[in-house]
Amino acid sequence: MTGFPGVRPRRLRSSAAVRRLVSDTTIEPRQLILPMFVREDAREPIAISSMPGVYQHTRDTARKAVAEAVQLGLGGVMLYGVPSSKDEVGSGSLDPNGILNVAIRDAVSEAGDDLLVMSDLCLDEFTTHGHCGVLDSAGRVDNDATLAIYAEMGVAQAAAGAHVVGPSGMMDGQVGVVRSALDAAGYVDTVILAYAVKYASAFYGPFREAVGSSLQGDRKTYQQDPGNDARDALREVDLDIAEGADIVMVKPALAYLDIIRQVRDHVKVPVAAYNISGEYAMVEAAAANGWIDRERSILETLNSIRRAGADTILTYWASEAAELLSRR
Repeated sequence: MTGFPGVRPRRLRSSAAVRRLVSDTTIEPRQLILPMFVREDAREPIAISSMPGVYQHTRDTARKAVAEAVQLGLGGVMLYGVPSSKDEVGSGSLDPNGILNVAIRDAVSEAGDDLLVMSDLCLDEFTTHGHCGVLDSAGRVDNDATLAIYAEMGVAQAAAGAHVVGPSGMMDGQVGVVRSALDAAGYVDTVILAYAVKYASAFYGPFREAVGSSLQGDRKTYQQDPGNDARDALREVDLDIAEGADIVMVKPALAYLDIIRQVRDHVKVPVAAYNISGEYAMVEAAAANGWIDRERSILETLNSIRRAGADTILTYWASEAAELLSRR
């Protein structure tokens, strides 16, 4: 055949300029959210061994990280508190002077309205048993008793200045009770980022070190089964949106790219995805062994999550990725 092949897709890959012109998927710093751990009474940052480059912050270093996030143009920070003491009902989560609420105030005072300050709304960091809710007399997570605490937590975090609260415990009805409590307290503009689709994943291990988790048992009775298809995910998403969720999230990201895509196609609200600790740790470990190109792997990972349909990505690489993107 004369002139074969006449169609040459490689023409659109022939230079960096052409590739930029026709690229389908983009990542911008504004789409990235940095999860941060702030440890009560810490005098210096404490390295998290399973997450190289990630630390439990002091209040001072957390402020600096927030200021850097503002300068880099990130979309937000998601704050987790690491308390010095815990109890059965996670009462530290409600304390206005507890580490999470103090960290929220610190972040807001540093960022103002230039960066969204988001806060994790869950009990697991604050309970001695490490579950996301309070336990009943049989040692099971009590969904409805937990909801009452979540409502108080939402108001406490909004009072501390959080722009966005993130109910993450996978209790049935959690979004509805938080929305009702926020509205009743006058916080009608506080955004709810719902952890709508959260699987009982093996990839959370490093996170549990990061928050000093004291989990006993597992969370399979309330987090979703990894073996289920998208019907289960979409049901959870629909319920959360009906209850008032402004943004819905899928967690983890990489093992659930198909779920992210189906959620994105199903809903009209923004979709977030959490590039979680185990996903981070795998890339860092492989790069440390010289098996992969670290910087390229970071951007390729984030690109895959965006391509799957996530509008926003929570990632421990957020600040570094913003710097990498600025050099492209």
